[in-house]
Amino acid sequence: MLLVLSAEHRAHLGCLPRAGGAAFGELGRLALEQLRRGAAPRACESAARQLNIGIDIIQHGVEGLVYLLTESSKLMISEVDFQDSINVLGFSDELNKSLLQLYLDNRKEIRSILGELAPRLPSYHSLEWRLDVQLASRSLRQQIKPAVTMKLHLNQNEDQTAQVLQTDPATLLHLIQQLEQALGEMKMNHCRRIVRNMK
Repeated sequence: MLLVLSAEHRAHLGCLPRAGGAAFGELGRLALEQLRRGAAPRACESAARQLNIGIDIIQHGVEGLVYLLTESSKLMISEVDFQDSINVLGFSDELNKSLLQLYLDNRKEIRSILGELAPRLPSYHSLEWRLDVQLASRSLRQQIKPAVTMKLHLNQNEDQTAQVLQTDPATLLHLIQQLEQALGEMKMNHCRRIVRNMK
């Protein structure tokens, strides 16, 4: 799976050859620090003075590297696919090797950082349900009005919460069909590849 870079990200990564080989190590360090601790404008200013390079080149280079490393790590791109993805940038072989080494050395740590940043969504614990049928009312002596009431128990951050939902059987059947269709699509090769790359 190749990583497709937008024109903006290509332009940001295009700053890397202008920074020079000696500065690449510093840009890589700044990109990793930004992933670990967030943006650090002072560190970029300090690096620009130290390397005698414009601050905009440093900032764009760091932004380009952060994007390249995070997207590649998210997709767990293989070594060959990473090389193919950056070959379109037209960098020297030495810079391509440095980028590849930076990615290979840090992809596990980057995935772990991205995992910590992901929102903690509630997970399923149990479900209680009840079927109620109204057979008559004061105004209508003969009617059948079914309703399904469900109590959905969820786990979130080691706390349990409950949501009460009520629907009619026709809507519930439609929801079941949609979920079964989604599960069927998950068995397709394309979806399996996406899920495999997400893990």
